[in-house]
Amino acid sequence: MNVLIIEDEEWTARQTTQFLREYAPQATVAGVLKSVGKALDWFQQNPMPDLIFSDIELLDGNVFTLYSQVRITCPIIFVTAYDQFLLQAFKVNGIAYLLKPYDGQQFQETLAKYDALRTSFTQAVPSAPAAPAGLNEALVQELSRALQQNARAYKQRFSVRMRNGLYILPVDDVMYLQADEGVVFATDKQSTRYPLTGTLTDLERQLDPNRFFRINRSELVNIEYVEKVEPYFNNRLSVKMKNSDAALVTSTAQTPEFRKWLES
Repeated sequence: MNVLIIEDEEWTARQTTQFLREYAPQATVAGVLKSVGKALDWFQQNPMPDLIFSDIELLDGNVFTLYSQVRITCPIIFVTAYDQFLLQAFKVNGIAYLLKPYDGQQFQETLAKYDALRTSFTQAVPSAPAAPAGLNEALVQELSRALQQNARAYKQRFSVRMRNGLYILPVDDVMYLQADEGVVFATDKQSTRYPLTGTLTDLERQLDPNRFFRINRSELVNIEYVEKVEPYFNNRLSVKMKNSDAALVTSTAQTPEFRKWLES
């Protein structure tokens, strides 16, 4: 069984690969793709896989941009942090999904559902190939409408890998994000720092721009925790966060946009 993983979060991609080794040792990972562009190129050069694990929001856009251009004829298991506008579509059309963060048992149950559906197709029509179980044009349109009719789903939580396991950090608790020597750290309302995966630019795309603003090249602040803004040297602004002694300063280029953002 050839499995394709379309996922821009490195940790989730590694977890999916690890669970496949554990619960589906017969599976071969045909590729791990982080963007719509790379996925388009992959499908032009490779045969259709047997199964796809697919995120929804990728580095360069929504995955339905891909599925509207490529006719998928294999089952898709969506791996997403958001279920509020897609859950009903999944139920109606029989598409499996994994809600981040998920564990081994949930992964195993989803694979079991896939195996049961594949077996039922084969038994129903033993002399003919199984009916395609992937996305058809009507379903792509349905899911696209759901996306358009609902506010964009932004990241709600971070999964942080700690020494003693996985810690779930709600986005609501994050005061600011800061890039430091190649690693992005999230600082929560207790001023505890957590290392995240991905670049600051990648994480910025996943967060609600009405709540988070990039004040300079290395820092992203949450409006809920901005206590005071004061003038600083060279037409910049000093940003004081609630219950924090952090010295955050806007860049000259970002200062005008930050002022507009504060008043929006």
